Amino acid sequence: MPDADGATGLSRGTMIRRILVLGALTALGPLTIDLYLPAFPDIAGDLSATEAQVQLTLTGTLLGFAVGQLILGPWSDAVGRRRPLIAATLTHVVASLLCAVAPTIEVLGVFRVLQGMAAAAGAVVSMAVVRDLYTGMPAIRLLSRLMLVTGVAPVLAPTLGGQVLQFTDWRGVFWVLAALGLGLVAVVVFGLQETLPEDRRRAGGVAATLRTYGSILRERTFVGLMLTGGLMMAALFGYIAGSSFVFQDVFGLSEQAYGIVFGVNSLGLIAATQLNARLVRRVRPQWILAGALVVASAAAALMVVFAATGLLGIYGIAVPLFVILTTVGFTMPNIPVLALANHGRSAGTAAALLGAMNFAVGAVSAPLVGAFGTGSAVPMAGVMLGMSVLAVAAMFLIARPRQISGLEPDPPITGETPPPAVVETHVPEPVAAGRRGRRRLTALSPGAAHRPAATHDTVPGTGRPAALPGSRRARRQRSRS
Repeated sequence: MPDADGATGLSRGTMIRRILVLGALTALGPLTIDLYLPAFPDIAGDLSATEAQVQLTLTGTLLGFAVGQLILGPWSDAVGRRRPLIAATLTHVVASLLCAVAPTIEVLGVFRVLQGMAAAAGAVVSMAVVRDLYTGMPAIRLLSRLMLVTGVAPVLAPTLGGQVLQFTDWRGVFWVLAALGLGLVAVVVFGLQETLPEDRRRAGGVAATLRTYGSILRERTFVGLMLTGGLMMAALFGYIAGSSFVFQDVFGLSEQAYGIVFGVNSLGLIAATQLNARLVRRVRPQWILAGALVVASAAAALMVVFAATGLLGIYGIAVPLFVILTTVGFTMPNIPVLALANHGRSAGTAAALLGAMNFAVGAVSAPLVGAFGTGSAVPMAGVMLGMSVLAVAAMFLIARPRQISGLEPDPPITGETPPPAVVETHVPEPVAAGRRGRRRLTALSPGAAHRPAATHDTVPGTGRPAALPGSRRARRQRSRS
């Protein structure tokens, strides 16, 4: 899918169209996870379930989201991107309808797992599509724009869910998700061309998939970046799990005031993703990532000190949190591009590993915050500090920024075979040379096609054609000169 803007590979119109299509697909996951959160009390009352049982439906959705990526990523490497997207999105529609008519909390939990698995297609395949089309800086720029959707969707989803509940009950939320799924099927059918040519697809099968996973996991740089991303996601999950208790119970903020704090932190993350798209033009992404991790660890350490001593009160927690969330905006776009750079033929599989690790490692931090108690900000700050420090260790000891090849702005991958460095052609000598049918081989270097052929050169002052190197005429000409 070549662009008109061959210099950068990103014409404005093409970039906007791809951001809209891929952004819509990426948003399906956060909307599926978060849209029904305001309906928890209604679900518990209608299905005679406990709050813990209702929360388990969210856990099941996250589990399905992680497992779905591991399945859909390799599938998209084998058959192309469009078919898994369409099939998974249609499955999401069916699962949403089944959730809407679920008679018990157990049935709802099962269908939520299926819904999460289907919603994973948008996340993992969108990342693979970016890798199909772009590498290097253009890929980082496009992913930075997509992170805008990733940052906004989780913030807006509960608010949208609350608005939906003003017009319907909790079952209506899943009818809305089904309608969104149908709309995305149309988006994929009419707005997304196939980006993985058949000659770049991998053979399917469980054994082949496991071999691909094994080969990717043997690459040190990928493993280091995968762990780095998962650990930073764990720090983010620690914030999500503990911030409501810290700001509302410890510091006494109202729900509205806490919403403002949450929104401001989200704005920092979103602003960082957009600044990253400009910053990568001057600084290599691995060093942006390394610097962001160090800053996040320093801010988390300060937050632990402020939480333990009570120094600066709420500002001692809110300001470091804003800094940490902002650094996450620099890690989210750069890690996938660096990790997928050497996995063009298995981009879906590699992206699935990245996504699954984010949820697997990230899900560990939420129970840790609760295990250490929510009576102060120390547990949340401690978990975020531990995850940030481990992310720094994974980056510098395993991924090793100096060993990651620098990325330069690249044109989009079009699937065209580059011209060979040397092309041999038979060029007949001019008739004026008086030779009979002599032909010779002329080696053309790249760009030589724009220069006159050597056979049309003449001897200065004579008008006669130049002789072949090494011939007797050439030797006589050299001796005369």
